[in-house]
Amino acid sequence: MLVTFLTYLLLACETPAPKAEKITVIQDSLQYKPLSEKEKAYYTAKIEAIYPTALLKTGFNGSILLAKNGEIVFEDYRGLINFKTKEPITANSSFHIASVSKTFTATVILHLMEQGKIQLDDPVEKYLVNFPYSNITIKNLLTHRSGLPKYDHFLDGTRSEPYYVKNKKGKKIKKYKIYKASPDFEGFPNNEELLQYMIRSHPPIEASPNRHFSYSNTNYAMLALIVEKITKMSFPDYMRDSVFTPLGMKNSYIFSIKDTANYVPSYNYNKAPFPLEKLDCIYGDKNVYSTVRDLLIWDRALYEGKFVSKQTMNIAYQPYSHEKRGQKNYGLGWHLYINPPDPIVVYHNGWWHGNNAVFKRLLSDSATVIILGNKFNRNIWSAGKMSSVFTGTPDTTSLEQ
Repeated sequence: MLVTFLTYLLLACETPAPKAEKITVIQDSLQYKPLSEKEKAYYTAKIEAIYPTALLKTGFNGSILLAKNGEIVFEDYRGLINFKTKEPITANSSFHIASVSKTFTATVILHLMEQGKIQLDDPVEKYLVNFPYSNITIKNLLTHRSGLPKYDHFLDGTRSEPYYVKNKKGKKIKKYKIYKASPDFEGFPNNEELLQYMIRSHPPIEASPNRHFSYSNTNYAMLALIVEKITKMSFPDYMRDSVFTPLGMKNSYIFSIKDTANYVPSYNYNKAPFPLEKLDCIYGDKNVYSTVRDLLIWDRALYEGKFVSKQTMNIAYQPYSHEKRGQKNYGLGWHLYINPPDPIVVYHNGWWHGNNAVFKRLLSDSATVIILGNKFNRNIWSAGKMSSVFTGTPDTTSLEQ
């Protein structure tokens, strides 16, 4: 009890985060310009020249697509979707896109906001009865500023508690102690069971709400649950009926407990399959399965304002964490790379088991890089730098995995 009290006392003394500065992006004024055959050939040739070194020579097993002005200028499919059956990867092969799933969850919340069913400043407990933490808003969840503990830690047999020490310069810095903790359930918990566990066990928060950015999958698992409470539908069904089907994303779905019998594993770098694990049926933070072509449809819908308005997407592309200097920030479901006078890069990468993914969007160039793999290969993330073919300058960024 004393440790918990001191932890909360220290958190209460933290300096509030500074106000965010609004940055104007070009989403409102974007107009696609059809590419000429000469332009398409130029981009294709540039990509084909770097693709072998960037990915093929590293054992790439997956799908890749690059687009400019909504038009595909390069795509390729390599390897197997199922190593046991030897089924090859095709344009219709659906991959677990891991944390790229957050772009869907966040945008659905914004869609509900446009419909007047939710406000970003609403407290979470307005929708989740007995939610065990106070003063956390929908916006805090979206921006990873809630301070909520990471479920992939406390449900996986560990929990973390923050403490503070002084460095050599006398500055107070935060560190974490990791403790063993055995969750009191078996099987594959869903989002509601995750919430009920948090209500029963009250895992300690990492920070007071809106103090600082801390990436936590718990935030987006709670957002998916909020969508269910508002719509009175399961998240997989709502996503199918309100997003995937209307947009024509025919090979996209949300993996849930009903899909476990048809689970196809992803693979480690040595081709060892990842079996189903107890965290595999929690969605919102992950569990969208999709293809590179379906993600291009999603990309176009965001550019064109087909699902939510372009004005609303401008809100999503603003940086909301300013307590640390740097070029990396987070919006509403999107990582941001901000390096003036260069245009903002909007992106989300992902990793879960053997799946890793890149979804990189150069708004000012209306260009997109999408890479999905099901055999772990960290070169997939660095291959996102192939976006340099659209800017004409080398990409030296190192973006979150």
